[in-house]
Amino acid sequence: MLYSFFISAYVLAIRLASFWNPKARAWRDGRKHWRSRLMKARKEAGSRKVLWVHCASLGEFEQGRPVIEALRERYPGIFILLSFFSPSGYQVRKEYEKADAVIYLPADTPVNARDFISILSPDLAIFVKYEYWLNLLGMLKERKVPVLMISSIFREGQVFFRWYGQAWRKALLAIDHFFVQDETSAARLSELGILNRTVAGDTRFDRVLQVAERSGGIPEAEAFCRDRLTLVAGSTWKPDEDIIRDYLTHAPGLACIIAPHEISETHLRQLEARFPGSIRFSKWKESPEGEFRVLVMDNIGMLSGLYRYGHVAYIGGGFGKGIHNTLEAAVHGKPVIFGPRYEKFREAVELIREGGGFCVEDTGQFRERMDRLLGDSHYRDAAGEQAGQFVRSNAGATEKILSYIQENRLLTN
Repeated sequence: MLYSFFISAYVLAIRLASFWNPKARAWRDGRKHWRSRLMKARKEAGSRKVLWVHCASLGEFEQGRPVIEALRERYPGIFILLSFFSPSGYQVRKEYEKADAVIYLPADTPVNARDFISILSPDLAIFVKYEYWLNLLGMLKERKVPVLMISSIFREGQVFFRWYGQAWRKALLAIDHFFVQDETSAARLSELGILNRTVAGDTRFDRVLQVAERSGGIPEAEAFCRDRLTLVAGSTWKPDEDIIRDYLTHAPGLACIIAPHEISETHLRQLEARFPGSIRFSKWKESPEGEFRVLVMDNIGMLSGLYRYGHVAYIGGGFGKGIHNTLEAAVHGKPVIFGPRYEKFREAVELIREGGGFCVEDTGQFRERMDRLLGDSHYRDAAGEQAGQFVRSNAGATEKILSYIQENRLLTN
């Protein structure tokens, strides 16, 4: 099969790259002895029902997380195995406490697929958003294991709708039910004759609401902002930081919290040089009495909680490969600004349509939008309310998935 040949070629390429590429090396090393690790997990599961949840990387994990945690609460007796394809997902969540075991997914060769499903013998498999591994799906279908695809999205141009996509279209038949994000995705599946789907929405809405409700305060951020108008910029890259720097020169009374995508020492020093009057978060904790205008975050994990302290949020990545998470800011009722690479992100498109999100294509547009948002509190508050309402109105995908599992008795304690 041509697909299996390409998988084997991909594995070979990763192994060659692992001699100089750290990420490729982590991909290779993490999959060593996967069979023995899986056997150990299966032995620990014993007679319990086994739920297998697969996420490509960290972003998909955040989509799957509310479902995993809700299933853990509703079915406390089940055994949950969580798998990742990417090292970035596995390395961050390998100690995830709601899963009984966390492993790398082996390469999707016929032998690996047979051994993985045979050893694990799952009672239910859940794939998050995408990753249609043909051999694994074929083996799950052969073993009659129920498979759910959650938070999935289908759009024109994907392999399923290409002339050469027959194998992938066939693989879709192994999935018992699709929980898609929008009506467009449901219509795309209908074109393929697939009607076993529910428009449930995106579980990320449930996740950001959950995080916002549970998160505590960040006293340092609150003290830094005081009563000043503040821009919180998250997951920024250099092009984002350049237009923010330009605007700070134009608006001397504005404070700014920047959480860069990359927090290497080199980049942090560049930010300090680029933004006069800045201080790192770790140093601010030691000397909060100083007068600083820019707070540079030099850690990870705080961004979602930082947005609550700003008056306007800026999401980075829109001048590169694509924007990062807009929902983390919108859930706090903040107007959200981002660059032009947002078209593939449904939530960004809809935020703009609802009046809670704004695209800027250059420094001039950013200045114009910021001036209006900061200069007109009624306009700013209305945009923030629209952003928050957008998140609240799109919540509920997790409960739809759980209801389906319960009604079809796919899991029991």
